[in-house]
Amino acid sequence: MLSNIGMPGVILIILFALIVFGPKRLPELGKSMGKTLREFKSATKGIMGDDDSAATVLATSSAAAPSDTVLTATAPSSDSAADKV
Repeated sequence: MLSNIGMPGVILIILFALIVFGPKRLPELGKSMGKTLREFKSATKGIMGDDDSAATVLATSSAAAPSDTVLTATAPSSDSAADKV
């Protein structure tokens, strides 16, 4: 999408920003945008790191030994309520 702007479009955007915000305010805006992007990048890395560690824990827990619980099927006893009716 942004690759279609071209050099004249970039120059026009820079001139518009310079006119709207002024030469004193433009470096401050650039600095604040840089900080914002840096914080966003570090936050998304933290989120992605949390997902990776959760997936690792899940994978290791599913590879663990099977549980000790054994389910067995038993025949109904003769004392069941269905037999008394």
